[in-house]
Amino acid sequence: MPKVKIRKSVARRFKVTKTGKVLRRVQTMRHLRRKKSSKQRRRYKVPVRVTGKLAIKIRRMLGQ
Repeated sequence: MPKVKIRKSVARRFKVTKTGKVLRRVQTMRHLRRKKSSKQRRRYKVPVRVTGKLAIKIRRMLGQ
């Protein structure tokens, strides 16, 4: 059997936990941080779960 190739761009952006949940970073944290509150910035550090069909597609792209 040939090796399963994974999408490297997807591998950099998403993480799959041991239980199979797909996590992603929160958007809008790249720039203009000064005008966001500290509470908002702290919340952006926590990864968010991806659900539904998109999570299935991501897992497939990662060879799982």
